Amino acid sequence: MSVLNLNPQTIKQLKRFRSIKRGYWSAILLAVLLALCLVAELLVNSRALMVSYEGEWYFPTYAAMNPGTTFGLDYAYETNYRELRQTFEEEDEGNWVLMPPVPYNAFENDLRIGSYPPAPPSFEDQHYLGTDTTGRDIVARLVYGFRIAIAFSGLLLTFNYVAGIIIGCAMGYFGGAFDLLFQRVIEIWSNIPFLYVIMIVASVVVPSFLTLVIVMAALGWMQLTWNMRTSTYKEKGREYVSAAQALGAGNVRIIGSHILPNTIAVIVTFVPFSIASGITFLTALDYLGFGLPPPTPSWGELLSQGTNQLQAPWIVTSVVVAMVIVLLMVTYVGEAIREAFDPKQFTYYE
Repeated sequence: MSVLNLNPQTIKQLKRFRSIKRGYWSAILLAVLLALCLVAELLVNSRALMVSYEGEWYFPTYAAMNPGTTFGLDYAYETNYRELRQTFEEEDEGNWVLMPPVPYNAFENDLRIGSYPPAPPSFEDQHYLGTDTTGRDIVARLVYGFRIAIAFSGLLLTFNYVAGIIIGCAMGYFGGAFDLLFQRVIEIWSNIPFLYVIMIVASVVVPSFLTLVIVMAALGWMQLTWNMRTSTYKEKGREYVSAAQALGAGNVRIIGSHILPNTIAVIVTFVPFSIASGITFLTALDYLGFGLPPPTPSWGELLSQGTNQLQAPWIVTSVVVAMVIVLLMVTYVGEAIREAFDPKQFTYYE
């Protein structure tokens, strides 16, 4: 017996999605990147993965702060594990340190005597994409900036979809005065200049992650609402809705159990494009200086540095290439989903 009891149409849609190779492989690669982001500390971090000292093992990555005195050093603040690794190698007493592939965090300024940031890419120093204008590792800023952008897009997507689905379905199903009222509300609300609102908020309070999500969600739920209204209005005229009403089903049951599953194609199709929009919006706000406050890792902040420091082309090149790759993958996934869930592929309705 199959664990997932999928209906034949869903199976056809999944097979259709798998047949679209660039969308299918983009989805797999994007899923891998998202999984790696969840454990980014194991790959990009200034804390050691493992320390063996005098027969005892330590795992600092997700543990509490270990002062230098723990490992026989002469200071009580957090251990510099890169220096500790070098010290252990020089002493050659059997102690060792295992560092992540990129042994820097996103906030650390690696300033070297005799050189000034930004520093070009260097495999010797393990700055594989160089450093920014304050000596912070670009790989670390890109990785943690990507995680923040994905989290921001996911949270924004949740708020927009909850509001858009509920209001859109209600508008399409109930119609009448309720529909007309929300049409006028959406028309007025959609004319509010988004950037001006962000500028006003940024002038009053320091924008935080949650503040930006709330502001953008308050101004970004209209597009899905219109689409859900149209889809619900069309499905309401189908015979199965009339049959459910004749059998005494309530409005909530009809919308939730009958209409909503038949509009799933609209919902699923917009997910990748909404994620891409969230990443783009946050990057643009950070670039303009109205986004997350420094020193938060941000692609927009890196892009701003790169355009102001053209003598250090590795900064702007790194962030542009990362953005192009991620947005292309998301776009390919969206196109594949839209084609796979296209109702005209599996129905005779016109």
